[in-house]
Amino acid sequence: MTEHLNMIDIKHFLDEDMGSGDITAAIIPEPTAAEAEVITREDMVLCGQAWFDAIFKHLDSGININWLVAEGETVDKNTLLCKLSGPARALLTGERTSLNLLQTLSATATVARQYAEAVSGTGCKVLDTRKTIPGLRNAQKYAVACGGCYNHRIGLYDGVLIKENHIIAAGSIANAIRSARELSSVPVEVEVESMQEFLEAVAAKPDRIMLDNFSLDDMAAAVKLNAGIALEASGNIGLDNIRAVAETGVDYISIGALTKNVRAVDLSMRIKLVN
Repeated sequence: MTEHLNMIDIKHFLDEDMGSGDITAAIIPEPTAAEAEVITREDMVLCGQAWFDAIFKHLDSGININWLVAEGETVDKNTLLCKLSGPARALLTGERTSLNLLQTLSATATVARQYAEAVSGTGCKVLDTRKTIPGLRNAQKYAVACGGCYNHRIGLYDGVLIKENHIIAAGSIANAIRSARELSSVPVEVEVESMQEFLEAVAAKPDRIMLDNFSLDDMAAAVKLNAGIALEASGNIGLDNIRAVAETGVDYISIGALTKNVRAVDLSMRIKLVN
């Protein structure tokens, strides 16, 4: 997890909220100690402990955090997730930022778990996309994996994905794939929108072919003709039909909704002073 956690981001998240300082928390006398509990108000997959912890440790290293639920664990609503203790000012200042991260990453992991379970046993892997919340890509990619799905390329630098406009600019699917091979050694994937384009792509031998908005019958036909090239399905796929797509025999299914359409989990932090 730590490779996904950037302390520069943690400072940025806090600066966004605190600005020149938390003038509301300043009404609390500085020596005041407090305890806090975080509870989920809905079923969820817990994700984001490292980000949550880092927020409070950045504010005050004396804050103690005791997690009662493991990272990646599915929990029921009204479950007590963790207990905190330490300076009241720091607990109050870090409350919103820490919960924002925890509820967003938990939401991402929760959705990913639903999709992973929907294709369980088929051998197909569900992938995320680059449709992430700006500034949270690495964190959301981690959450996707925490939920049981898999990461597609992280950005524009670690994989080639040739789409319609790239093909138009290059002149053909074959030209685009050939140019990509000459420029870089990273994996090359090409998106196709018809069986004719699919056959052209197969002949050009990319590492992976994305079947965009193919029918189930065409997906199954492509699986039989793929000549050992990995196949990825994409477009208009949700929990209601992903099982049927997986059962066509495609290797991967990419789902933008894993990171793009998440609704934050409802979490609550309650603080009490220590006498």
